[in-house]
Amino acid sequence: MRLSLSALLLIACGTQAAFGQASPSPSLAAASDRPFAQLEAKIGAANAAPGPRTVPAKVIPVPDTVSPQFRTTVAAPYRVPAWNANPPDAAAWKALIDKLAAAGAAALPALREKLGVTSEAAVIGGVKAFVIQPRQMPEANRNRLLLNIHGGGYVYNPGEAGTLEAILMAGLGGFKVIAVDYRMPPDAPYPAAMDDATAVWRAMQTMQKPQNMAVFGTSTGGGMTLALMLRAKAEGLALPAAIGLGTPWADMTETGDSYRTNEWIDNVLVSYSGYLTPAAKLYAAGRDLKDPQLSPIYGDFTGLPPALLITGTRGLFLSNTVRTHRKLRAAGIEASLQVFEGMSHAQYLFTPDAPETKEAFGEMARFFDAHLGR
Repeated sequence: MRLSLSALLLIACGTQAAFGQASPSPSLAAASDRPFAQLEAKIGAANAAPGPRTVPAKVIPVPDTVSPQFRTTVAAPYRVPAWNANPPDAAAWKALIDKLAAAGAAALPALREKLGVTSEAAVIGGVKAFVIQPRQMPEANRNRLLLNIHGGGYVYNPGEAGTLEAILMAGLGGFKVIAVDYRMPPDAPYPAAMDDATAVWRAMQTMQKPQNMAVFGTSTGGGMTLALMLRAKAEGLALPAAIGLGTPWADMTETGDSYRTNEWIDNVLVSYSGYLTPAAKLYAAGRDLKDPQLSPIYGDFTGLPPALLITGTRGLFLSNTVRTHRKLRAAGIEASLQVFEGMSHAQYLFTPDAPETKEAFGEMARFFDAHLGR
């Protein structure tokens, strides 16, 4: 049974209501307005002075404005044990990481087959990587090359499990992609991941012209893409023609409005107090979290390539993405922000058949096509 807004308000206020009457009497109609009036007075009083915003407890339905294929993803329960993991030691972290990686990798051969994509393990710049490309390469992309930096909070998705985003881009966007299998904690905290990403990017410049290449990644991968741009600038390396930033973890300091407004609504990350806090500490290994190589939002964006940014209305990193977009714009960088309805963190990766997924990768492919040379 689908409840009306009035009924939900009655439930939220702890009052009883009669359901199923086709035409309520005027006295019942007036009674049904009282819970909102009471709530209005209570919440109005709580917010009468400047300061933090107080909101009532509420139930947030799955929006009818998302596709049928994507609705199941929006409605899904929290992802256990990934979202709130906090293993007690390195061995326990490794066991969890390996378990989740095996489950993630198991689904990828079928996805590659469905999308007409091949994957080959490689070593590039002394770093493990995967070369992923469509079996039928579009003519326009034959001289183009992308670098993908996978997500996973700096701890998840080693090996083949980290190639999901690259597979989707190769299959849906028609690009050849190098996915870097960077080292991660608990064995290899910062700067190992950035050293690996930089080594691969340096090697790729002997494989293709920088103006024909782009770098992209989601979540941790988005943050690392930005950090790589800052490091490449500092080391005098050429920058790519464009970058793609999927809901980037651009700030590890838990700064931003959506860390609160979307807490418990995002059904992927759920809360910064879940696994993100211990993962950030594990990766940083005692370094200041405002170091631009950890939180690139605090770096100098001057001279960065044009950027496409993707996020969702329910994403815990919505503010990370918005703040990154505004900072890019302030630095005079061309930046396009794409916000998807009802989407929690990085959910365009989870449902390959959904129109939202095809639209997200279509947006990025068009953006790259407009900026990369041929």
